[in-house]
Parts: sequence; C-alpha cells; structure tokens
Amino acid sequence: MATIMTKKIATNIGNAVKKAATNANPNPHMAAASRAIADRIPLVDFLVEIRDARAPSSSGYELLRKLPSSAARPTRIIVMNKADLADPSQSKEWMSQFEQQNCLCYSMNSHNKENVKQFLNFLQAQVRELQRADRSSHTTTVMLVGIPNVGKSALASSLHQIGRISAAEKGKLKHATVSPHPGETKDISSLKIGSHPNIYVLDTPGILPLKTLDVEVCSKLALTGAISDSLVDVKELAGYFLAILNSGDKYKKWEKLCSYDDGKAFMEHKAEHSSGSELVEKPKRQYPTDHTQDFIVRDVRRSLFETISYFEGKLEDDQDLTKLIKSQFIALMKLFRIAGELDGDGFSKVACKLLNLYRTGRLGRYTLDPVSRDTCHLC
Repeated sequence: MATIMTKKIATNIGNAVKKAATNANPNPHMAAASRAIADRIPLVDFLVEIRDARAPSSSGYELLRKLPSSAARPTRIIVMNKADLADPSQSKEWMSQFEQQNCLCYSMNSHNKENVKQFLNFLQAQVRELQRADRSSHTTTVMLVGIPNVGKSALASSLHQIGRISAAEKGKLKHATVSPHPGETKDISSLKIGSHPNIYVLDTPGILPLKTLDVEVCSKLALTGAISDSLVDVKELAGYFLAILNSGDKYKKWEKLCSYDDGKAFMEHKAEHSSGSELVEKPKRQYPTDHTQDFIVRDVRRSLFETISYFEGKLEDDQDLTKLIKSQFIALMKLFRIAGELDGDGFSKVACKLLNLYRTGRLGRYTLDPVSRDTCHLC
C-alpha cells in the first residue's frame, strides 16, 4: 500500500535526480558506449538484458527501445538478477507476465555459484538449439546489456570462471570490473564462457539516460542503487525506504525478535530455523560500530518493528508518517551509536547504514514495481 506521503517522497527524489542530470555536463563516455553497443547488437547471436528483480519494469534497458525497427535483432533473453533481494511471490508474477508476452526470461542471483551454473546450462541449450536451426557450429557471441549496477559484470565474471573450469581450459583467468557503485564498467570486454561450442560473452557499460526517464522510475532506481547516491539526499532516500516499510506488512515478521534479548537466544533462534544440513555458526566477536553484524541487524529489525507497532498515528496522514520516520531515525541513531545533530550529519550517517542494509537484503525482500496486467511492451 503506497501512501500519498510515500509518493511525495518518491517524486522529490525523482525530481532531484532529473535536475542533477539536466545540470550535468554531457557524458562523452556514455554517448560513445551507447553507439558502440548499438553497432554491435546486430552482430551478436544472443542479447541478454539484465534487469533488477526488485524493479523489473523500471530497470528496463531504454537503449533497446531506440533501435531502428529495421535493424537485425538477435535472440533476446531477459534475466531478472538479484532475485534474492526481491519479493519471491511478486517475482513469480513478473516471470509469468514476461512469459505471457512471449519473452524468454530467467530469474537468478549472479553471486550464487549454483544459480550461475544453471544459467550457463540454460544458455548453452539455447546456443545448441540456434546452431541446429542454422546448421552451423560457428563461435557464438552473447552480449550482456543493462542499466548500471544490475550485475552485468558480476555475471560475466562468474560465467567465465565456471565455463572455463567446466571446459577444463588452461590459461589466465580474466575478470570483469565488478563494483557496488554504478558506472564502473567503461569499455566492452570479451570473456570466453564455453567450449564445444565456443561461446563468448561481451560485458558492456551500463547505460541510463536519466533525462528521458519518468520521475517515479528515477526514485526506484535511486533506491536500488542504480543511480549514484551523490545525486540525491540520502536522508530522503532512506526515508523513502522507511515509508515503504511502514506502509507494508513485512516488518511483522520481526515480532519474535522482541523476545530475544541476548546473542545466545538469537543463535538458538537461528539454529531452530536453519536446515539440518547447515552448521550452526559459533558466536562471533561483536563490534558495536559495525552495522552489518547479525546482532546489530537483529536490533535494527527489532527497533523498526517496535516503532511501527507502538505508533498511534495514522500512516495515511502525511504529518503522522513524517513523525514516525523521524522517530525511527532517532532510534537508529542511538542504536548505531552515532553522535551528531538531529536532522543533520547524524541522520545522514544513519541513512547510509540503513540503505546498505536494505540493498543487501538484510531488512527483507522488496519488489518496487507492482505487477500490472495493463503493462505493455515489457520486452
């Protein structure tokens, strides 16, 4: 349930992104990369568009829509990456929506070795089918395209490593540039991912023409990290996430955490909910300033659950929701042991830590794009 306040925050973020993009100098590297990608698309056998499973529609690759209708188009596969961070039930609905529009699609996590193996098998099956139809055994080229920070380079490197090991090939292992920050890949690079038949993957720079995007799309991509945090106010971005959390029901899963007051109880809780094949982790040394540690994440969840549960205002009311979000910032500021002024540097530090936890899936799995039966031209 998206409240009016949530939409207002999203609009403010989107407008800030578009204003920054308008005022920025033209990027010659992005323009050159766009031309290079467009020139190569007709020459490859497969075009794999990587999208963020948290924003299946918003993370679509705008450049493909601008290609001339007369241009040769290779077989296209849409990969919903970062599926481990998206809502599983909504991901299934999105996959079904893509399939209804005759899109060849695949859902995965490019940092999961087994996922990558399965995708490589899927890709090799597609290559064999293409070669049987063409009655040829030429080297196959697969181009990975997408907006920044959707996992293209991570997938390219994993495919290269696993494909090379499977083929028992010798030689120096290459690595694509992988970074949590958008826009790190600057050039098109080629990596071998299979033999018999030979398959090469082309990793490409992320292209995102901010000036042409919808305001709401910009806000969602900013939240997922596809757009640099330097273009927006991180406090407002974190507030956007809190507005989404507060207006949903995912926080209710954290109710049991309120009964766990120490690390021992929490480890017992983890052991109870882990599969028998998993080894129960030994208690780790605790660093109170490291927000990524399990006991800190647990306390963050518990704090957010309590602030929402004990809130007596109306989430539909703008002022009430603003008060709730501010109280959550104050609570987290104490929890993270951050010194500083309220609404100032202290809140900014809280925002950065909170966004990191959201983007790494430590605060639940969210899909920002609702599935709409009226959505057209997804592919």
